[in-house]
Amino acid sequence: MTTCGRAKQADLFTASGLSLLVAVMLLLSGCGSSDKTYTLSGRITGGGSGLEGVNVALSGDASLAVATDVNGNFTFSNVPGGIFTVTPSRAGFSFNPPSRPGWLNGIDGTGFDFNAIFSGRLATANHTLFLKNDGTVLAWGNNVNGQLGDGSTTQRTTPVPVGGLPNVIAVAAGLDHTAALKNDGTVWTWGNNVSGQLGDGSTTPRSIPGQVNGLSGIVAVAAGVGHTLALKNDSTVWAWGNNSIGQLGDGTATQRTIPVQVVGAGGLGLLSGVTAVAAGNGHSVILKNDGTVWTWGNNVNGQLGNGTTTNSSSPLQVPGLAAVVAVAAGSTHTMALRNEVTAFTAITWGANGSGQLGDGTSFDRSTPAKVGGLLRVAGIAAGLNHSVVMQSDGTVWTWGGNSHGQLGNGTVVNIATPVQVSGLSAAIAIAAGNEDTLALTIDNTVQAWGNNSNGQLGNGATTDSLTPVPVTLP
Repeated sequence: MTTCGRAKQADLFTASGLSLLVAVMLLLSGCGSSDKTYTLSGRITGGGSGLEGVNVALSGDASLAVATDVNGNFTFSNVPGGIFTVTPSRAGFSFNPPSRPGWLNGIDGTGFDFNAIFSGRLATANHTLFLKNDGTVLAWGNNVNGQLGDGSTTQRTTPVPVGGLPNVIAVAAGLDHTAALKNDGTVWTWGNNVSGQLGDGSTTPRSIPGQVNGLSGIVAVAAGVGHTLALKNDSTVWAWGNNSIGQLGDGTATQRTIPVQVVGAGGLGLLSGVTAVAAGNGHSVILKNDGTVWTWGNNVNGQLGNGTTTNSSSPLQVPGLAAVVAVAAGSTHTMALRNEVTAFTAITWGANGSGQLGDGTSFDRSTPAKVGGLLRVAGIAAGLNHSVVMQSDGTVWTWGGNSHGQLGNGTVVNIATPVQVSGLSAAIAIAAGNEDTLALTIDNTVQAWGNNSNGQLGNGATTDSLTPVPVTLP
């Protein structure tokens, strides 16, 4: 029912760059004709610029589809009144937020805007990976265990192709092993295998990619220090490798050289509704489609976020944390990206000895808290002892350990609150390694900074850089 003359109600959110402008716009008038139609419009940006060619679907009381123009704008015309969901999609990208609800009744819908993020294209630890647009992978840096996948154990200071691996859609870098997801839903691994993290039933290292047997329908992968995670299209999570602290989430502490299914909370039942996975140094993190976060494994620094420092071999929900749209696992700290309707913020918990929680202190924290001063966060990444966020305007901000310049601000001084990376803009993807950081910009340039002792900056040198330098891409 509508009432003529009723006041307009609006929940309008404006965020520069990300341009995430509207949660829901409502106007109840009841004075118009029943066949009145509306327009619904918005914009999709990446790195602060409009992104062309993104497919946008309108579902609900009407089903329509359009693509963004050269400026990233889209418009649905002649839409009947009703309740709708707007969902963007484009191969290789994720979107923040993933979708947006709207109610058209008495006023046009405007500002249904999204930020596009290149997901799964960059990964780094002591070695670095870059997934090219053609589905092939470049690698560089430390290669003592064959983690570059080029058939050798030779360190590389500039990118080399990973051998015989086409059609890749996502990559993940563990400490000294690598995982890749192909477009057919299979997972391929290479590098160190002392804990069975390659998932091939052995503990033998491998310098070329090999398929993880028994896995299909995989949609996401994550690599930790000695274990690997995979998310299947039925929302089940599979894990293999080191399990000494319960990081595989199967209710045991038994090492696994082939994938096992992660069990439900407290060992009861199976997981459901999982949308993302992350792996750290002995702990694992998942995001569910209801916006809740679940963790298991090592908790000595409070990285499970449940208010204790007790390890868990099966998933436990992080209390009081909801509306999360992305997660990241550092060595011993954890990050989440939360949609607060009026802002997109970074949330942190766990180890904080280097200031990696961004709260201005160096004390560990076993419960989540918001990082101050960041209201337009579009992406997050967690390293050994530093944290990285990408804002919607394409700028990159860092905090925490900085002994090798991994914060990118021209110093080697630890900083416990966010600082902007010098001279970097238009970022659409970020990655944080042991003591290095990377960003991919909208023009397909990769920038790197921090520790370069293994050539992980990819610029042909082994000298650290305190500010971003371009990777020498072939």
